[in-house]
Amino acid sequence: MVTTATTAAPLIEKHTIGYVPPEDRHGKTRDLFTLWFGGNIAPLPIVTGALGVQMFHLNLVWGIVAILVGHLVGGVLMALHSAQGPQMGIPQMIQSRAQFGSLGALLVVLIAGIMYIGFFASNIVLAGKSLHGVVDSVPVPVGIVIGALGSGIIGIIGYRFIHVLNRIGTWVLGAGIVLGFGYIFTHVQTADFLTRGSFNISGWLATVSLAALWQIAFAPYVSDYSRYLPESVPVAATFWTTYLGTVLGSSLSFIFGAVAVLATPVGMDTMDAVKLATGSIGPLMLVLFLLSVISHNALNLYGAVLSVITLVQTFAYRWIPTAKSRAVLSLIILAACCFAAVGASANFIGHFVDMVLVLLVVLVPWTAINLIDFYAIHKGQYDIDSIFKVDGGIYGRYNPQALLAYAIGIAVQIPFMNTPLYVGPISEHINGADLSWLVGLLITSPLYYWLANRDSAYKRRLSTGKLANSI
Repeated sequence: MVTTATTAAPLIEKHTIGYVPPEDRHGKTRDLFTLWFGGNIAPLPIVTGALGVQMFHLNLVWGIVAILVGHLVGGVLMALHSAQGPQMGIPQMIQSRAQFGSLGALLVVLIAGIMYIGFFASNIVLAGKSLHGVVDSVPVPVGIVIGALGSGIIGIIGYRFIHVLNRIGTWVLGAGIVLGFGYIFTHVQTADFLTRGSFNISGWLATVSLAALWQIAFAPYVSDYSRYLPESVPVAATFWTTYLGTVLGSSLSFIFGAVAVLATPVGMDTMDAVKLATGSIGPLMLVLFLLSVISHNALNLYGAVLSVITLVQTFAYRWIPTAKSRAVLSLIILAACCFAAVGASANFIGHFVDMVLVLLVVLVPWTAINLIDFYAIHKGQYDIDSIFKVDGGIYGRYNPQALLAYAIGIAVQIPFMNTPLYVGPISEHINGADLSWLVGLLITSPLYYWLANRDSAYKRRLSTGKLANSI
């Protein structure tokens, strides 16, 4: 729970992807709990959690078990990334240059940026539907624009304001979802609430994977929200506050979605089921979720902007943009997402979930390489100056070991995939369960460690230059 001596951090963030110096560090590790707890009490995880009973036909008990297992496992990886922030003082994706090289990191940064933009567009659709549900006279397209503008203002102000809102949101949304659970359990409208669905191994594994991948999807930007903490903050404190916040918040939302769907007639849209299941407090729940999605969606816009800046800065390496540049890029992305979301199909969110599952196939090996490099190879010691050089400094433009491990990590997942674009033979054999993420982690992690440690030229690069940070 360490803070710096600096007590007056500016409300509008002045840093973008640049290193945050010690005099600008501020905050407390408990802010990470409220950020990830409050940020995950939102419509999108509720809709995603409902899939365990809607799409995979689990009953309530087995659905809850699968949700908890997935979040408990995936949350470990997510929180390990968060613990990198105070040690490095730079955003997550630009740190990837230390593993892949200045040019080798471009693909992963591009994929992460696309995913952020997809999350942002999906959430403003949910915001539009929520606002229309609260006020019938507000059309969904107008609600989409209002939701996007609200998230845009928060994202432009930046880091500190995002944390402040989530501190408030944790108490308000936490109380709201507990109230919602209480109402649903005392007003169940279906006779098969506990008996609808059953255990099936493919559906259980699919739900576990969905929950784990929800956590892994945060990995490319989770340390963006811990990088302002003082470097002296213990790694364990950063890990546990992030882990507890994200696992508890996400699990509650996933389970809430499953409970709401089972408490209402079969075939209802998840958010319609939430409104019906919560009865007289339904409008209040929708208002809370509307505020939540606007606040949380600022993280997606913020992450998308940092990804774009990282891509541009790779070639314009002397450019470290200011708050003004970040604001301009935020407005451009916001406008493009509004245009796409207003004209989107009715099943836009379903298509987006399908896209995320595909993108995560290429993000999982990145997670493995990044964590192994940070904790097992460099042990938190990096040359920050080299990361911002056009030639990658001591890390070079490309790291062959990382790129080879990355390519193999993608390839080994293919037989285990189950996405709308492709179903692998092993996944098909086990009734459609997608275990690609687990295989990708188990193969890529030791492979990269072995490749990096056997390369003498790579070891020499690690021993040269000024290594700025240490765990």
